[in-house]
Amino acid sequence: MPSATRAPGSVPALSARAWALLLVLSGTIFLEGIDVAMLAVAVPSIRADLGLSTGTAAWVMSAYILGYAGFTLLGGRAADLLGRRRMFLLWLTVFMLFSGLGGFATEGWMLLVARFVTGVSAAFMTPAAMSIITTSYEQGPQRNRALLVFAGTGAAGFSLGMVIGGLLTQIGWRWVFFAPVLLAGALLLATLRVLPRTGAAAEVPEKTADGFDLPGAAAAAGAMLLLAAGVVRLEHGGTGWPLTVGAFAVGLLLVYVFVGVERRAAAPLVRLGIFRKASMVRADLGALLFLGSFFGFQFMATLYLQELRGWSSLETSLALVLMGIDAILAPTLTPHLVNRFGNTRVVIGGFVAALLAYGLFLPVGMDWSYGLMAPMLLLTGVAFALAYGPLSITATDGVEPHEQGLASGLLHTSTQFGSAIGISAVTAVYGLASTAGQEATLEAFRAALVVPVVMVVLGLVVTATGLKRRKPHGPHSPDAPAPDAPAPDAPAPDALDSTRPTVLAPSGG
Repeated sequence: MPSATRAPGSVPALSARAWALLLVLSGTIFLEGIDVAMLAVAVPSIRADLGLSTGTAAWVMSAYILGYAGFTLLGGRAADLLGRRRMFLLWLTVFMLFSGLGGFATEGWMLLVARFVTGVSAAFMTPAAMSIITTSYEQGPQRNRALLVFAGTGAAGFSLGMVIGGLLTQIGWRWVFFAPVLLAGALLLATLRVLPRTGAAAEVPEKTADGFDLPGAAAAAGAMLLLAAGVVRLEHGGTGWPLTVGAFAVGLLLVYVFVGVERRAAAPLVRLGIFRKASMVRADLGALLFLGSFFGFQFMATLYLQELRGWSSLETSLALVLMGIDAILAPTLTPHLVNRFGNTRVVIGGFVAALLAYGLFLPVGMDWSYGLMAPMLLLTGVAFALAYGPLSITATDGVEPHEQGLASGLLHTSTQFGSAIGISAVTAVYGLASTAGQEATLEAFRAALVVPVVMVVLGLVVTATGLKRRKPHGPHSPDAPAPDAPAPDAPAPDALDSTRPTVLAPSGG
């Protein structure tokens, strides 16, 4: 429990043991972020060295998205039903092995297989890590700080990965695959030391004795995989529209099948009643729109600097590193803002900051100096620091311990689909608006940049509804439940699981 001498409104400190566990778990989201960013920078070199076609090179990135988005929901629930520690260690090992396989690839198909399986492993590993945090740290300021550190570390991985990827590509693109192997190996050894074998991190509910919902798992994985494939095909364009439409149609059909299976299952993979929790659904939708706008904007900023301005990949990476300010602000400033103003108001501040950043970039010209662009890039990082962490808190707040993996899986499914939709949408608009000539290309860029603006406006509207009928529960935490009261939208006390998770007490408690 927080120290009794803690000043009102301050954020409780964590013990050394709690920090050790948090840093190891955050290391996995850093690993996931840096892996994606480094590969994005290295794809042109990989294509040239292996002689890949344009389509194959594009699918090297998309294979990871398919694996991640297709299996995140299943991965989150597997952590609840099969054991969080077990799933975390298993899929961290798979991530390490297949990242190494990518480094030894000599053919395009080897890269595609390696990236797809790496994406699947991240889909199981990341929700497991997040659910360990939400069940091991006491709900309230302590858990909020842990989740904000987790979110900020992931953002740092992506921001630093762009720079590190540019440097490693200069040495040889295979190091873009080998570097994550070294980091994953170090994390695996550290995890074996700090992750408890008993308690919330390893909890396997007795209800698994009723059997694992295989039909539901198959329907969920198939639906998410096909829907993700449909979104990715929008980005690649081409003449295969019948396949794209077919992927969406069959994916939606499997969603219908999945809902029917879950209604009848004795031990459903996903308890459909969880979607009655309005704050969770609103946070997941907000995360989808925010991440979509963020990655859509980042993609267009990269395109502008490299293709329109002729900057090198390393120069572009160094220019965009300003967006990594969120890695500093998320674990330091954001916890205090959340503790003072509540999650919803801080998230709204993040959406407003993003809207300002994207809107100010709309009239960009060919003669803009970096000094003129820098404040907007910095503001984008501030927006991420304010929005993403509190959205993660809201998406898991008040969810019962045995469904924390499911809540984490739903959140990460939303963020992956949001990222894919954002990039696909700006790519489609840019392609439709592009014509011959430099000025026409700049106009196409401006047209595509409208997509992130629209997405962040929609996200702002969705998030702002959270202020309605919101009653403060205390002077310093408007969104937090009272210490001994059930959280909003939570079941009645007698419906809660009688087994309380093991929590890590902060220092001084």
